[in-house]
Amino acid sequence: MLTGLHIVFLGGDARHLEIIRSFTDLDANVAVIGFEDLHEQLHEVHYSKLTKEVLRKADILILPVVGTDDHGRVESSFSAETLLLNKEYMSSLPKHAKVYTGIAKSYLKNLCAELGIDLIELFSRDDVAIFNSIPTAEGALMMAIQHTDITIHGSRCMVLGLGRIGLTLAGMLHRLGARVKAGVQKPEEFARAWEMGIEPFNTKDLYDEGVNVDIIFNTVPAHILSSRVLTRIPHHAIIIDLASKPGGTDLAKRLFAP
Repeated sequence: MLTGLHIVFLGGDARHLEIIRSFTDLDANVAVIGFEDLHEQLHEVHYSKLTKEVLRKADILILPVVGTDDHGRVESSFSAETLLLNKEYMSSLPKHAKVYTGIAKSYLKNLCAELGIDLIELFSRDDVAIFNSIPTAEGALMMAIQHTDITIHGSRCMVLGLGRIGLTLAGMLHRLGARVKAGVQKPEEFARAWEMGIEPFNTKDLYDEGVNVDIIFNTVPAHILSSRVLTRIPHHAIIIDLASKPGGTDLAKRLFAP
């Protein structure tokens, strides 16, 4: 049981609703900030604004998967209000408090380090990241099915990046009968793709590799799909970009490219 533990959720999405319910079932004291537009009512939960008073009581502060942006803004699927987690608010946390997020950007890392606050990045754990890659890959497959008029079986698919998500996704596509090739950079990634029965290529050759593909799944958080590369991709092909913001597809430059 978590009786007496004060947990504050600042922003979040539908995934956090299940976590909130689990904490209330375990008798924790839960406060939520940035949930005022939630259509359902969470029971035994205190709805709050972002104030120093509510943070002073927190033993644990739980942030969205991407904790803050580079300026301290926190996203919430259930609020139109801008949530800004600045030094003034963070310094209100008790010294023993811990901050949980999936991935922390430099702003949050530096702020926690400056204030001596423990920051736990859950996606730095391989087990959490691998388990999370499964629904991410399934969601990507769902989008591919919805936005194409071909079957995954027999389609020509490209996966850019063979990290945790890329590996899971490439394996799913291969098992569904897709013809999969993977853009990699490291020799060990090349070897892993070959072992899985997937055709590997070096991402520096992406311009040449993109001419014969139906679906591209990108997991690389850099503009690997440049305006030059995009000119080579068939018009019928779709791109499903799974990389963190700003993604790997340079759409703005493509729109204005000659």
